[in-house]
Amino acid sequence: MDQKKIKVKISEEQAKGSYSNFMKVSYNKEEFVLDFANIIPPTGAITSRVIVSPGHLKRIVSTLGKNLKLYEEKHGRIEQSQLLDKNEEIGFKSE
Repeated sequence: MDQKKIKVKISEEQAKGSYSNFMKVSYNKEEFVLDFANIIPPTGAITSRVIVSPGHLKRIVSTLGKNLKLYEEKHGRIEQSQLLDKNEEIGFKSE
């Protein structure tokens, strides 16, 4: 397959990125909604919402898994953060 180069534009504001310490996943038959937020108790704010098709989400998960594996091979194993309290809801979760 002949691959074409695609030029992608990004605004200065988007290039800065946004921090997230919380993610909520929602879905229906047609799409997944990934809400990224920055939570600083007692409040928080959604910093980004990404909506993708189920097929594209599967490719994203695969790509993230491959890159995580490469990262750990180069830099060592990453320990998963643990909740400080069983009732704490800050972190990544799904519905």
